[in-house]
Amino acid sequence: MLKGTGNGLPMFVEREASHGETTSQERRDAAQNDRRILGNVVHCDGSRAVISAFADDQEGTVTGQWKVGRMISVNLGQTRTVGLVYAIGKADRTWSAEGQNAIEVSIELVGEVRDPAEPGGKPTFDRGITNYPHIGAVAHRIRSSDLQAVYDLAERRGITLGSLSQDEEIEANIAIDDTLARHFAVVGTTGVGKSTAVSLLLRKTIVARPDLRILILDPHNEFAASLPEYCVRVDTTSLDLPFWMFRLEEFAEVLFRGREQDPEEVDMLRDLIPIAKNLYRNPNAGAFLRRGVDALTADTPVPYRIADLVKQIDERMGLLDAKSDRPALKSLKSRIEQAATDPRYRFMFSSRLIEDTIHETIGNIFRVPHYGRPVTCFEMAGLPSEVVNAVCSVLARLAFDLALWSDGRLKLLLMCEEAHRYMPADSKAGFAPTRHALSRIAKEGRKYGCYLGVVTQRPGELDPTILSQCSTVFAMRLANEQDQAIIRSAIADSSASTLSFLSSMGQREAIAFGEGVATTMRLKFEKLDAALLPGAGKRDQTTSDTRDRDVDLAQIVERLRDVPKPQQNMTFAEQVDSTRQPGDPEYRRPASTTRAQQPGEDFDLRYGLKPATFGVRPQND
Repeated sequence: MLKGTGNGLPMFVEREASHGETTSQERRDAAQNDRRILGNVVHCDGSRAVISAFADDQEGTVTGQWKVGRMISVNLGQTRTVGLVYAIGKADRTWSAEGQNAIEVSIELVGEVRDPAEPGGKPTFDRGITNYPHIGAVAHRIRSSDLQAVYDLAERRGITLGSLSQDEEIEANIAIDDTLARHFAVVGTTGVGKSTAVSLLLRKTIVARPDLRILILDPHNEFAASLPEYCVRVDTTSLDLPFWMFRLEEFAEVLFRGREQDPEEVDMLRDLIPIAKNLYRNPNAGAFLRRGVDALTADTPVPYRIADLVKQIDERMGLLDAKSDRPALKSLKSRIEQAATDPRYRFMFSSRLIEDTIHETIGNIFRVPHYGRPVTCFEMAGLPSEVVNAVCSVLARLAFDLALWSDGRLKLLLMCEEAHRYMPADSKAGFAPTRHALSRIAKEGRKYGCYLGVVTQRPGELDPTILSQCSTVFAMRLANEQDQAIIRSAIADSSASTLSFLSSMGQREAIAFGEGVATTMRLKFEKLDAALLPGAGKRDQTTSDTRDRDVDLAQIVERLRDVPKPQQNMTFAEQVDSTRQPGDPEYRRPASTTRAQQPGEDFDLRYGLKPATFGVRPQND
């Protein structure tokens, strides 16, 4: 029976006879007039073979039996060698209208199918070849049961993502545990359905692995719409990531805003931050630093005040022996003050983040507990570009540390959408802290239950260390030759010729290879409901009729400035808090208010009594 697909890759699949009977077409006697026989092997080497066949029948009608991408089997008695057609041609490159036209079919040897040992059992498939086809061996159309055996996951837990491109009646399954544990990547050019495939994969993963927490680094703010019942959105207005949780190299990235760092200023930070941390823990300690096992370093995630750090810089500048260091100290002080007062960095330097809020921060970002919503969509579109590196580094580092110190009880998946933006192959592009943190997950994360998912449209621009650690790859259509070459070099099994289809695959199609699949397969992802597609809400707004709606330029400018308007007869702290309402989770009472909480008021002492001005010591300390 000829089985076709909509993307030019039909294949012959022989259906099993009902009641387990063997039909004449199932017999493998070459002497019979068997219509399943397609040709004979005329050449074979270690990984490929050539089959001699005819493009037309004896009446001169073109049969169309041979097409690139078709699976066939070569009969070797107790075993059948499975091959993938990757090239077809006539030796003389001419076509004759009289008589049959002989052709040569090149196949790549994929593996072997063995008949079941017991009647009624299923055929089994093994990668690699132990018994190579001999000259004259008969090539058959592959049977449905053999094709199912080729992609069978055996005892591994699998999830269904779609169907095989060769046969839409056969499900395309992946081993979800192996896919996660050994990391995975989804690559494909823009517009091929990459984000939709990721959404489908995440939905299936959540059902199969309810113990998993997922953090999505979402630079386009589109995944929240595709996982509405599973996710919590976190953006720059709701993110609480205190500056004291940043390591020294990450904090320096924020201060220098992605530019080349001054080693002298970084060394000063390394000396002064531990003093500021010690002053927070013990205000009467002065500049004395404790030595020993309980000593604080610039990387220790404990709170400190920016005001104390600036005070230490001022005291250093006042020393007589620091005359040569004053320019660097003055520059460092200016950087700190600019960052701390920049309204775009409120998620780091908000006054209420001085307290030890690490439990709330980690619990909110990594969904511990998850309350039925195990996914966090971190929307990065509003994040200042110069701090993307530092923030992604902090989140990746926290994910690994949480999995490590939970003794593997906390399972985390970090999904990196548009990963080439913050894991570039070019080291001169920066992002060293992020590359280091994600490389650590890629190399060691699976031991502790921290997994990595990489999504990119330009694998050629991605750090090769990260991509090389992804043991399962879903390669969708790629137009760039450099990107195609990288994917070809990553494939490890014997179906490398499958990747020749990378530039011509259709929508929602992918070639999956690696640890998560039984063998390299071309699949078509299931279709998601239109309301669950990534960025569905944005598309609805874009496609709506806006011809009669004027652009509010004033509102755009206000959002661009991101600064609240000053109001008369109000203190500075009251002006800052005037944009928040009592029901807002970021609401806090102005620092000038000292009266006691009244009955029925929603007032949290952790956020109340906090001055919003930079450099003022909290009144409740």
